[in-house]
Amino acid sequence: MRINPLPAVACSLLLSVLLSACGGDATPKSAGGADRPTAVTTTVLQPRPWSDTVQALGTVRAREAVTVTAKVSEIVQRVHFESGDVVAAGAPLLTLSGQAQQAELQAAQAAANEADRLYARQSELAAQQLIARSALDTQRAARDATNAKVAQIRASLGDRVIRAPFAGVLGLRQVSPGSLVTPGTPIATLDDIARVFADFPVPEAMLAHVAPGQSLAATSTAFPGRRFEGTVSVIDARLDEATRALTVRGDFANADRALRPGMLLQVTLSRPERPALLLPEIAIVQVGNDAYVFRVKPDGSSVERVDVRVGTRRDGLAEVVDGVKAGDRIVVDGTGKLRPGAKVEEKAADTARAAAPAAGPRK
Repeated sequence: MRINPLPAVACSLLLSVLLSACGGDATPKSAGGADRPTAVTTTVLQPRPWSDTVQALGTVRAREAVTVTAKVSEIVQRVHFESGDVVAAGAPLLTLSGQAQQAELQAAQAAANEADRLYARQSELAAQQLIARSALDTQRAARDATNAKVAQIRASLGDRVIRAPFAGVLGLRQVSPGSLVTPGTPIATLDDIARVFADFPVPEAMLAHVAPGQSLAATSTAFPGRRFEGTVSVIDARLDEATRALTVRGDFANADRALRPGMLLQVTLSRPERPALLLPEIAIVQVGNDAYVFRVKPDGSSVERVDVRVGTRRDGLAEVVDGVKAGDRIVVDGTGKLRPGAKVEEKAADTARAAAPAAGPRK
């Protein structure tokens, strides 16, 4: 019986491939057999100006706001405004019917005039000692009572003309001529928004760093690309026990009335500038709560791992508050290929430029 040699040859070839795969070294080698250095980009840490920021969502509030209502129950005789009007302080908004009060005023005024005449006549008689002094006192009291009645009716008539308590913008009109209004009936909203407030929460940890007069910047989705400038005006006296946050009120100019009460703002509070050690965020490797960077050793050809503590982050930069010092050379790009003790070399400038377009989408 003759054995076919082909299966034996195939098994021998397969075994050779497996042995080569198991014994091969995936690490790039140079011609001399040493590890090939990894191409990286680095930066030298130097103090740079930096300002801490606090970002929060704030709600716009009018400087003054009120819902205009009536004090008495009466029929609307005339409406002096339209929805959205800008009015001055004291401008008439609504006139209510007051015919009964007008008639009462005429009667009370006539009685007051008569009381004045009687008092003047009795004053002359009292000067001549023709009447008792007590009679003159009685007439004086009667005169004062009639004048008080006139003042009372005039005040009641004044309540029939509803005026703007301050300058501002009126909301939607809620009444029409002929409507019956009662105390508490909403007529319209009135908001003073020439300047507005924005209330936003600040964490308890930042309490010592917030003070009136600090600069604020705010943005709104309603106005993309526009930046509203303001200042901290008031800091609340109490913290919220549930959130341990402090409410801060910012003051913003609003001459064009772009900001409306109830709008949502992204508010940024900036502190004075100070020197800080900054790194691009891509240079920091984050593993859970731990963060580290790769620092080039004094020999200039290998790296070591250094644990760091990261402070605030903004615009792609992160502040390193502990673990490194000024003058250290830190790996920025290429950290994913490194391990402690790995050999590195600075990536050539033309290589970095050539790699940048390759990351973009193909046309």
